Amino acid sequence: MIDPQEFIECLQSNDVDFFAGVPDSLLKELCACLDAVAPPGQHVITANEGGAIALALGYHLATQKIPLVYLQNSGLGNIINPLLSLADAEVYSVPMLLVIGWRGEPGIHDEPQHKKQGRVMLAMLEAMEIPYAILGPELEGSAATLACALATVRKASAPFALVIKKGTFQPFAGPGGARTGTFELSREEAIQLVLQALDDRDIVVATTGMASREVYEYRARKNQGHQQDFLTVGGMGHASHIALGLALKKPDRPVFCLDGDGALLMHMGGLAITGVLKPRNLKHIVLNNGAHDSVGGQPTVGLTVDIPGIARAAFYEQVSRAETRDQLRSCMTALKHSPGPGLLEIRVRRGARKDLGRPAGTPIQNKGSFMDFLSA
Repeated sequence: MIDPQEFIECLQSNDVDFFAGVPDSLLKELCACLDAVAPPGQHVITANEGGAIALALGYHLATQKIPLVYLQNSGLGNIINPLLSLADAEVYSVPMLLVIGWRGEPGIHDEPQHKKQGRVMLAMLEAMEIPYAILGPELEGSAATLACALATVRKASAPFALVIKKGTFQPFAGPGGARTGTFELSREEAIQLVLQALDDRDIVVATTGMASREVYEYRARKNQGHQQDFLTVGGMGHASHIALGLALKKPDRPVFCLDGDGALLMHMGGLAITGVLKPRNLKHIVLNNGAHDSVGGQPTVGLTVDIPGIARAAFYEQVSRAETRDQLRSCMTALKHSPGPGLLEIRVRRGARKDLGRPAGTPIQNKGSFMDFLSA
């Protein structure tokens, strides 16, 4: 295994000292170390992976130095355009090092949404003509691999990818890491209170990560069916547009989108589209703990920016914020009985139960039962 601090120090000794990206569970030890040791302004957690590529490009233009961009392989789709139309050797020829977590690696157990991505990732890099090397816990010579990667980046003045296998980085023992915060509600309790307030015909779309798992567990504990909920197990940032599509074509059914702050920020332009289209039946609930909770608890800017204010500026009809149980119950009553689009931000603590389960059914089974519920 690789000591993440030694890895970062090796990069810094090679004049690579600017880091940007979107956190990944396979890279959480590296991200925690960056959060603790990178100087101010030298580590930026971006809203999405494509933005990290653009930020790295701007950094290179200003400094002539090599930036590092980290991401989960699910974020490859977000970086294809800026990689090929900006950073590529045939366009602006920008040297940068990509560090990509290999979720869904063939032969390694993972969730359904990662299997296809993991299987085709290397072929995608090859199709984009991006050279790569693989680092893993069983592989020796990480320093030599890194030195070779940097030499290739400098010679070609183009991107190079380090593909990181599960368990590559050893635990980071320094300061930092997930923080629970001081809000009254946990995310799981907030989700329970929201679901308790809904009616049997209401449509629920839950964002990827812990939120979908907590929705599923609540239904299981209550011996309720799961047909009412669409669990967006992949595609971070896209749950709100899925909900918008449902709301536009099911105008007689209330649609409640359970979103996260990181997911909302990733594709925040969705707020503007929803606000202008004005679906009266769409209610957008943002569970905001200021963290990428599902991949290690790295911070977002969710608790710094004014999410209800942004929604109001995007022409949402009704916006509110809740931080306590009583506020949440009151806001849910108002949200249900007010014309949409409406947005409710619920500020919650970071963290989740250690024994939180996962959906037992497949995504295709979830889709089938959900579509049956829509047509009933």
